[in-house]
Amino acid sequence: MIDALDLVFMGTPEFAATILAALIAAGHRIRAVYTQPPRPAGRGHRMQPTAVQRLAERHGLPVRCPASLRDTAAQAEFAAFGADAAVVAAYGLILPSPVLDAPRHGCLNVHASLLPRWRGAAPIQRAILAGDRETGITIMQMDEGLDTGPILLQQAVPILPDTTAGELTEQLAALGARMMIEALDGVAEGRLAPMPQPGNGVTYAAKLNRDEARLDWRRPSDMLERQVRAFDPWPGAWFEGGGERIRVLRAAAEPAAASAPPGTVLDDRLAVACGAGVLRPLRLQRPGRGPLDAAAFLRGLPIPAGTQLPCPATS
Repeated sequence: MIDALDLVFMGTPEFAATILAALIAAGHRIRAVYTQPPRPAGRGHRMQPTAVQRLAERHGLPVRCPASLRDTAAQAEFAAFGADAAVVAAYGLILPSPVLDAPRHGCLNVHASLLPRWRGAAPIQRAILAGDRETGITIMQMDEGLDTGPILLQQAVPILPDTTAGELTEQLAALGARMMIEALDGVAEGRLAPMPQPGNGVTYAAKLNRDEARLDWRRPSDMLERQVRAFDPWPGAWFEGGGERIRVLRAAAEPAAASAPPGTVLDDRLAVACGAGVLRPLRLQRPGRGPLDAAAFLRGLPIPAGTQLPCPATS
């Protein structure tokens, strides 16, 4: 390994905190940590610092939470840290060219997809939703585009049939941490040359929103099963039943034994007819309650065969 580098770190969620922890453990000198400002969260809507800020403060690292990096004062402060490189992971702010150009080796990004597939905000969830068989980590030299910069390192990992977004996020964060340490060594030693991204195969991973987490029984059951996994842990797939918003934590897609309108409960174990096939929720959660396997859940809130579960209104 090369001598320790002077780094600025820029990231926000737990995924990014895993990368920061690896940089600290590797002995790199973290001159500053940039992250999103604290936001209200939880039942009390108290202001909560990001996972990256909490980690940085535990290690006594200086933290910056600018609302933007477009003003000259913020850019001058960033440049004054004199970083060899900036490491960026799920930060959430656009980096203008004065910031991208300030570190000696530029800004290196950990992106959770095999670029150019799934550029954008939610690559892990979109890969699961699309039924991709694999995803991975790309270490990229950042430019002014949306995840368009040249590739330094890339490694694929399979998406297993039962993998949730939460599980895949942890796996990719650990991989990204190891790959970033390797990339910093390679860039500093001049033996790692960036390669332009391919011009074809580009897709975009739009930011998640709560509305798309509702299960629409008119869709095929295999798509709904992927939706359950892609939105675990956030925002959580759900359906309306018994006048409540019921979250589905695990489900299985099954072939349809008989034709029934979408949303029809087909048996006493909560098999639900879909546009194609059947979705069987296996683990569920009522508002304000703990998660339960389906049998225990149905003892507390029976949903008998023949019940018609509502579908979302179409616009």
